Amino acid sequence: MSLAAASAMALTAGVIAAPAAYTADDSVEVIVDGDNVRSDNKNGLTYKGLGVLSCNSTSNLLMDYKAEHPERYWQLIRVLFGGKSPLINHVKIEMGTDTNTSTGSDPATMRTPDELADASRSPGFQLAADAKTVNPNLKVSILRWEMPEWVQKEWDKGTGSDDMYQWYKETILDAYEKYGYMVDYVDPDKNETRDPDESFIKWYKNAILTDTDFANPRYNIPAGKQDKVRKAYQKIKIVASDENNTHNIGPALLSDKQLFDTVDAVGYHYNTDDRREGDPGGDTYLPYTKLATGENKYDEDKEVWYSEGTASFGYTEYRVNNTEGPNGTSTGIGGVQSALDLANRLVKSYANSKRTHYIFQPAIGSFYEGAQYSHKELVSARDPWSGYFHYDAAVYVMQHFTQFAKTGWENDTNTAGIWRTVPEASYSGVSGTENVDGSNGAPSYMTLADPRKKDFSTVVVNDSDRFKTYRIKAENMRLGDPTMEIWETRGADAGQAYGANLKHLVDEIQPDSNGYYTYTVKPRSIVTLTTLDKSHDKAMKQRLPESGNRTVLDTDATGKKRDTSDNVLYADDFGYEEEGDVQVGTGNGARKVSQPYLKSRGNQPRYMVDQTGAWEVGKDARGNNVLYQYTDQSMNDTHAWNRNTPNTTVGDFRWENYKATVDVSFPDRDGGLATLGVRQQKGMAAGDAAYNVRIAPNGTWTFYEYGTEVKKGNVAPADSYRLAIEAKGARITTFIDGKSVYTYEDPTPQMEGRVKLGTDFYKTAFDNLKVEKVDGYTPYAGAQLDNMDSSVGYEGTWNRKSSFGDAMDWYRSTSTSTEAGASFTVPFTGTGIDVIGGNDGSAVLDVYVDGKLVAKNAKTSSTDKRLATYMLRGLPDGRHTAKFVLASGKIVLDAFNTFSGHVEGAVDTTPIRNSLDKVGTPSQADYTADSWALFDSAFSAATAASARQKGLDTIGVDQIANRLDVAYDRLVRADVTGADAP
Repeated sequence: MSLAAASAMALTAGVIAAPAAYTADDSVEVIVDGDNVRSDNKNGLTYKGLGVLSCNSTSNLLMDYKAEHPERYWQLIRVLFGGKSPLINHVKIEMGTDTNTSTGSDPATMRTPDELADASRSPGFQLAADAKTVNPNLKVSILRWEMPEWVQKEWDKGTGSDDMYQWYKETILDAYEKYGYMVDYVDPDKNETRDPDESFIKWYKNAILTDTDFANPRYNIPAGKQDKVRKAYQKIKIVASDENNTHNIGPALLSDKQLFDTVDAVGYHYNTDDRREGDPGGDTYLPYTKLATGENKYDEDKEVWYSEGTASFGYTEYRVNNTEGPNGTSTGIGGVQSALDLANRLVKSYANSKRTHYIFQPAIGSFYEGAQYSHKELVSARDPWSGYFHYDAAVYVMQHFTQFAKTGWENDTNTAGIWRTVPEASYSGVSGTENVDGSNGAPSYMTLADPRKKDFSTVVVNDSDRFKTYRIKAENMRLGDPTMEIWETRGADAGQAYGANLKHLVDEIQPDSNGYYTYTVKPRSIVTLTTLDKSHDKAMKQRLPESGNRTVLDTDATGKKRDTSDNVLYADDFGYEEEGDVQVGTGNGARKVSQPYLKSRGNQPRYMVDQTGAWEVGKDARGNNVLYQYTDQSMNDTHAWNRNTPNTTVGDFRWENYKATVDVSFPDRDGGLATLGVRQQKGMAAGDAAYNVRIAPNGTWTFYEYGTEVKKGNVAPADSYRLAIEAKGARITTFIDGKSVYTYEDPTPQMEGRVKLGTDFYKTAFDNLKVEKVDGYTPYAGAQLDNMDSSVGYEGTWNRKSSFGDAMDWYRSTSTSTEAGASFTVPFTGTGIDVIGGNDGSAVLDVYVDGKLVAKNAKTSSTDKRLATYMLRGLPDGRHTAKFVLASGKIVLDAFNTFSGHVEGAVDTTPIRNSLDKVGTPSQADYTADSWALFDSAFSAATAASARQKGLDTIGVDQIANRLDVAYDRLVRADVTGADAP
């Protein structure tokens, strides 16, 4: 039985029956019947497309991109939100509370009930304002996860409804006053609740409808505009209930007419399926399908959203090099958690639960890597100083849905022409409910149609290794030109460039004598079969912007201008006189206005990603700008998901040898604690910096390695201190007010990472942050290669994993081997290379550089993720090829950091000269060829380096000397028989 015929057998209460049993080799028959195009269904079956969730610091660095590289930022706005067929047409904002509820913290718009709301603190409100400059019809919604402490205290007593309403209302009106748009939707309930608060949802909607107070001076609404604002405000719609995996709000709406009338849109997270409990006619059996189709007891359709879901994991250009397909082949752009998995989520969530809107958490990853849930976005924007953006191929995959239909929200008169989804011509048999797997070869397709029945598009996802034939027939449609275009996205064929097959027109076909369009879909691909004429549309041929160079943060003393020639890596005095005005969208997208730097961003500091706390620039007692952490004992919210003391992160993950300095002071008379940390790679607590010092006003200081106390001491009590930590190689020195108080020699050092600032729950001030290079040491890694980068070569047996990868692995991918003789080869430019990955230290490596053996049976270190398990330094500055052969043990590869020859100050080569003196001038004839080859390589390198080779630093000196010592100790005399002997 064909799929369409099987589906047509049962249409009861909106339930589309699953097709009869099929085999993966069956052709798939799809009937697009115009009688099934429900043009009168304005809410549930209108295809709204895609949205983005801004929350939990995921958008923080975007405001820096706008200030530093406005041309690149506004290009992003056009790519994601602009054009005739916008990719994204909804910005959902999760209201911040200065607490960490995921990857970080977003600022609270109101920290006390008396404070005036400031929506400009939250990058989500400004992102929406800027997006409206290219799409005024963009929708904006808000919800909360937690709440400010002043609301929480009343809420816990059962008297917080008015306080909650005040927080929402004043934030909404402030965004209206600043940006000119009214929020379209509010979810009054808690994000990811499992028990929807139905009574408060009803109460909140009634409060909106009956609210007539818009003259309060706190709202700053001119008298002549108050009636207009009231009318717009009272049109705000209600969305509920943003559950995670549970399905309670759907049945609740069907069983409660008052709740049904209150809620305009329903949504839930991370699950493609509907609820299937009880009798098919009951409220718990396919409730969301019944709501969307309108085939329910109220004969009214509701919007149903996939109100929070992931994007693809990692970078697609890296994923294509995995070995997760049959017999160790690649899954191409597909596989679990891939771009095709994402496409299947859209299809299956519609086919199974009739959801016509998918919201990414997030679509844009604009926070530092190493925080929770890294690398699951369409666009990566993490280096605002460089202007680097990475647009993933998943964007092209998503365009297969949005560029072949008119998406969005239908208007009140049902004349906007938004395309309808067609349930009878949509189906998905792929496995899974969140991370879906299409490798079973099951059909997966979704049909969208013009409500006038003049055109339609069927999106087909084939995330399997088999070819799949589709036969599509249009009935009761009013098609003009019957030509069907076939647009395809898939991975590159052998010998092709990576992007050769990304969203391109591959064919134009005609129906056969029986009216069927027949097309065979290739493995690991997505195709859109459309009757629209898109072949001459310039937007279809437009490629995504190039990423650009991901340069390291290295500025002059202002912190603004790139300068690699001085001794400063970065500086911030929080005055920002060097910053110019910033363009901000306003007037509901009608125009852009120029605003002073700090005003444009709600006084948020440059380049800082907050993990917990309220970090904001303010005036000190002398009227100077300083950085404050404002969260004090009265705001200490114990309801945070990730409960840490306040801390924020700044800088480049590639920084290595540097000295960080900051002034700290304690304006809160009740207490305080200030933290400075260095070499932070991952985590969301102050103690996640590898080395950090904490000091209190009483002069007690403590030095920590990660969260473990190493040393404690005391200095004189004071209201302020200058803290500094110098990290050079394994030696970490702490300074207080310019005086060294402790030096720590780490036997297993972490070598790279950013700067952390932290406090306790007391208002604390920071000023004059400076990060400086250290004489004699390379300051940073110049570049990073992922283990899945196509330039990295592999021989032997490797498990190259990209599905279900850990967020703490770069791009969620690793390459692992336990086979003796397996090797990996890395081309690079510079003076050294680090092998990064979480390892148990069992791997033993033979290391070759440019064909010469430089290390034999080299040990690796037991390391956590993102740290170096093996470091090779001291090479001549230039192009090299390093080959690593696994002699024994297990090696896990995540990434490779490479180092340039940029070194400040003099370098002492005495260790090399001492090693040369020690070995003397042995004769080659006295030793075996194999042992001499290693010694000769080390001796030649040491001889060249002793003459102060370009790019040599102190770590390189130590490694060259050590390699020579080891090679000399391993010389084997040629006249020794039997067991080898030195």
